[in-house]
Amino acid sequence: MARRKSLEERIADRVAKRPPMKDSKHFEHGPAKWIFASVLVFAVLVHFVIVGIVMLLGN
Repeated sequence: MARRKSLEERIADRVAKRPPMKDSKHFEHGPAKWIFASVLVFAVLVHFVIVGIVMLLGN
């Protein structure tokens, strides 16, 4: 009787078939890089705005 591989084994097989990543390439999915960068920039801008508001209202 044939046994279907477990989910972990199937994922491991798929990962093993991938080519090795290129040097200094952290994101395999192009848009993920831009989403990550825009979220990072948004967080920094929000922090600057909050610090500015606190400085103006702090007296």
